[in-house]
Amino acid sequence: MPSGKQSAVKYYVGVDVGSASVRAALVDGFGTVVAHAEQPIQVWEPRPDHYEQSSADIWAACCSVTKEVVHGVDGSQIRGLGFDATCSLVVVDKQFQPLAVNCEGQSHRNVIMWMDHRAVSQVQRINATQHRVLNYVGGAMSVEMQPPKLLWIKENLPESWEKVGYFFDLPDFLSWKATGVTARSLCTVVCKWTYTSDRGWDDSFWKMIGLEDLVKDKYEKIGNHVLSPGEAVGKGLTPEAAKDLGLPEGIAVAASLIDAHAGGLGVIGADVKGHNLPCENQPITSRLAMICGTSSCHMGVSETPIFVPGVWGPYFSAMVPGLWLNEGGQSATGKLIDHVVRGHVAFPELEAKAAASAHSIYTYLNSHLDLIKKSLPVGFLTVDLHVWPDFHGNRSPLTDLTLKGMVVGLTLSRGLDELALIYLATIQAIALGTRHILEAMQAAGHDISTLFLCGGLSKNPLFVQMHADITGKPVVLSKEVESVLVGAAILGACASGDFASIQEAMAKMGKIGRVVQPNHEHKRFYDKKYEVFLKLVEHQREYRSIMNS
Repeated sequence: MPSGKQSAVKYYVGVDVGSASVRAALVDGFGTVVAHAEQPIQVWEPRPDHYEQSSADIWAACCSVTKEVVHGVDGSQIRGLGFDATCSLVVVDKQFQPLAVNCEGQSHRNVIMWMDHRAVSQVQRINATQHRVLNYVGGAMSVEMQPPKLLWIKENLPESWEKVGYFFDLPDFLSWKATGVTARSLCTVVCKWTYTSDRGWDDSFWKMIGLEDLVKDKYEKIGNHVLSPGEAVGKGLTPEAAKDLGLPEGIAVAASLIDAHAGGLGVIGADVKGHNLPCENQPITSRLAMICGTSSCHMGVSETPIFVPGVWGPYFSAMVPGLWLNEGGQSATGKLIDHVVRGHVAFPELEAKAAASAHSIYTYLNSHLDLIKKSLPVGFLTVDLHVWPDFHGNRSPLTDLTLKGMVVGLTLSRGLDELALIYLATIQAIALGTRHILEAMQAAGHDISTLFLCGGLSKNPLFVQMHADITGKPVVLSKEVESVLVGAAILGACASGDFASIQEAMAKMGKIGRVVQPNHEHKRFYDKKYEVFLKLVEHQREYRSIMNS
């Protein structure tokens, strides 16, 4: 660990709770990740579309990874702590003990995950109200947001509903565990709960959808004290939490962010001078941050509110203070690639060959594609193979969770070549979906010239190049691959008072690593692929109409 003449260095801890693991990083004031740790967390899937976790399991993992990254560091150098997490729903009673979110009565499983789609009926009824708050979520609420999940609990688990003391978004649960303060982040309540920064909660919405109980106690259960992301929470780390995390008591704890928004914070404000990018000398509104992991989020900011059909927002100050945020998304990206590859009959062969070559399965597949492409560009191998990627419904820009995945162009071949091709076509489909979202945002008034990618999928060069080629825009990769953790650490840095603003911290702690340019010679091919892509969903809706007539 740093010592000697580096002893005056200030450090910040970022903790990121993803879908399958918790990660922590020790980050310095220049955005360099000095130490990093990761621990898996448990996911239960008791029935289709039901995904649950345990808040106790998550907190234990947070403590374990944080202790690991700060081990041997002088506590006086650690200035602040920031959390980000998936927008999962945590349910506890009045004594903050976990309550079951399942019919089995398993109280330790008290978290409904963000990707849980159990509340389909509830969200359809909410959207049928056409209430004005829906204008701020692209015109239709997603089943992944919190109101439909709350309504599902009330209708299906009346015992749990009666005992509830607090509903937390997971990022807010973590800041409560650290500080004992039940304040909520503006990011979570605006993006997932229908709060607005100017009007607060809308009583008429909650009454209209049958959750008037939440209004009666002045919203104590879902939050009536809201802080801006990066603002210091309470008096900092409590003695109990300090002991759990291995950190000094009283250090600053920041109001949190949703994980995708932390990734956006970690990349979108980076200094791009000298990289010959179209966004140089342009406002930050010319950039789109893409956070690509299990799912993907597309974060664009604007100085005035822009309403994009099928894209969440506009949300004021939900990521960058003073700017409006629009958030597009794809519900399954990394999860889809895994599903397609691991479900293929040739997967055991792939796994064995990748292990023998000491490469990951995806590095091996990328190399295999290079072998079979012959004189063609790799992307052109899918001229007769097309994928529609909505195996878990469409979040943006069609907001149709009933859509299904499609593959056109299958043969009877079962070998590694065919697995590599379907893998490539799936990555292209995800990139084509990004183009679909971008076009919707641009049509509504955004002017985006450059993509900033982070998250696990940004480590895959094929995924990155396909996004550049298919969108026709340069892709910026951050110097630190763990941009989400840097974003969480930026929150802690702001809470500590060491930076005057989020924007100052973003500029100093976000660093560019590599720029991937699109190959414009391939434009005609990908324009045709995009035309086919849009036809696929047309055909799906057409055959569904026939079957339902």
